[in-house]
Amino acid sequence: MRKFAVCGVSKRANDMFIRPMIDTFAETSELVGLLDNDPKRFAVCKSSFPKIAHVPEYEEKEFEKMVAETNPDTIIVTSRDDTHVNYILKALEHDLDVITEKPMTTTAHDSRLVMEAEKKSKGKVTVTFNYRYSPYHMKIKELILSGKVGRVTSVDLNWYIDTYHGSSYFQRWNRKREYSGGLSIHKSSHHFDLVNWWLDQKPVEVFAFGALNYYGPESEHNPLQEDGRHCKTCQVKHDCAYYTRWNSRSNSAVVNDDHIDSDEARKDGYTNYRPDQCIFDSEIEIEDTYTATIQYDQGALLSYSINFSLPYEGYRLAINGTKGRIETTEFHAPSRVPFPVPEQTIEYFPLFGSKETIHVLKQEGGHGGGDPIIQEDIFLGENPSRPYKVLSGSKDGAYAVTTGEAIWKSVKDKQSIKIEELLDQPTLSR
Repeated sequence: MRKFAVCGVSKRANDMFIRPMIDTFAETSELVGLLDNDPKRFAVCKSSFPKIAHVPEYEEKEFEKMVAETNPDTIIVTSRDDTHVNYILKALEHDLDVITEKPMTTTAHDSRLVMEAEKKSKGKVTVTFNYRYSPYHMKIKELILSGKVGRVTSVDLNWYIDTYHGSSYFQRWNRKREYSGGLSIHKSSHHFDLVNWWLDQKPVEVFAFGALNYYGPESEHNPLQEDGRHCKTCQVKHDCAYYTRWNSRSNSAVVNDDHIDSDEARKDGYTNYRPDQCIFDSEIEIEDTYTATIQYDQGALLSYSINFSLPYEGYRLAINGTKGRIETTEFHAPSRVPFPVPEQTIEYFPLFGSKETIHVLKQEGGHGGGDPIIQEDIFLGENPSRPYKVLSGSKDGAYAVTTGEAIWKSVKDKQSIKIEELLDQPTLSR
């Protein structure tokens, strides 16, 4: 029996870790402690999962007390992004294993702290990059490993976030860089890790452009230049296209989404936390649009873009190599796509030959079916029959975060950024 304590009783903690721990993996896993700064989160969690009514609760500053009283083997970190590093470092000081939601940290500096602490600890850090576990993404990894594309020369990855999901980041704490690192870290680190893993190469240098095009006070969609509004009480919300698109009388207020609660109940939020802040507030300081070019240590190039306000959600991918090309297109959340969604396939084009269409067996679950598979690796141990490694560690987490930081710094400084220079900056005591 492996004992877990959770730091940050968030939606992700409940859905990704606590639910499977008590429903699917109860024979080998035990939840022994919950830590958060908001008592309401404990109540919501225990209301959803009556089986854990007995689990002790701890305030944000009671980490040491929780460890002493519950003696966990592993700390699960699912708190706000900027607080991840604190719990990871404390856990490693106690020689405890850590499972952390992405991003591992919000800065290259903090990622370096984690890697240094891990070297001195008996504990191990696991970062839950569940996009790796999508059946489509694992099939792409297998195609590359089989040599079908040869030596990878370039990757084109264009990611699209729709107006429902994209605007949600600007209603919540994610809109402040000090909390999230910006969306090039909070969201795009997922994508950078995916490419790093596919290629088995390290990012070396980044050059990027970015802007705030859709949100913030200067948005052409802003119905009123006034700060401090909230969707639930806003007097001009029916003049806001982002609100009416998903909350009109002819449209259900319940929308399927892997990431966020999607009915009106989520507008109530938690203590001192409102997830329906106005997407046009002047405090918004991060970008909603990026394009970037990334060079890798074995010669591959990545052309990447992401946009957080589009009519539909998904991505387009192409991987080019000396022997061929892989293409795929995914439409995420079909319930929100305003047209019929084609089945996702992977197309393989040999450099000299005819196209091959590869159909992949779909899996149920979040992140394209990846969540149930990564949960098995987390709670039962990695699948020993798998011929390649999928579960990621602190080094993977650090390169994903550092690439995201390099992007927003390249936008700000208008120059290319070297990954190792960011990651190798001398660490300071916290």
